[in-house]
Amino acid sequence: MSTMASTNTTLTGERADLFQALANARHFLRFTTQNLTDEQAATRTTVSELTLGGLIKHVTGVEQQWQEFMVKGRAAMAWDGIDFSEPTSEMIEAFQNEFNMQPNETLVGLLENYALVAERTDALLAEIDLDTVYELPSAPWFTDTHWSVRRTLLHIIAETTQHAGHADIIRESLDGQKSMG
Repeated sequence: MSTMASTNTTLTGERADLFQALANARHFLRFTTQNLTDEQAATRTTVSELTLGGLIKHVTGVEQQWQEFMVKGRAAMAWDGIDFSEPTSEMIEAFQNEFNMQPNETLVGLLENYALVAERTDALLAEIDLDTVYELPSAPWFTDTHWSVRRTLLHIIAETTQHAGHADIIRESLDGQKSMG
């Protein structure tokens, strides 16, 4: 099986599998936003603070951050060296803003930005050494100390898939639409 990662590269083997898994996860996440207005994309439908637009925004930011990690390692992580045991009000606000559409943001704009970030990840996947290993920054959510580029790509796939599931629940609660079934 071979898959196109960009207009110039055909992927095979492990790279094709990673590409296809990420492409599938992205598809289902984007699918949940079909035919929505900006207002609907910014609407909470569950007890959670999550919205469809907020999820697209978050997944975009996460994927972009991990792209930088795959190229530059720990130093590329914006939160490297932050003490999470005592979060500041600025940290909390920045985290919340990552999950919320702002008044000047549109769903179309968020999806366009996500597509650009996805293109860059796909290009990296085609060329980067999957065996390169970097030290992870210190954070309470890591049990590991180092990740390979391969493991980082698997994390992006897992993060996207997890949030595609969240998005499906939010969309079904919004108007009854389902990604599958």
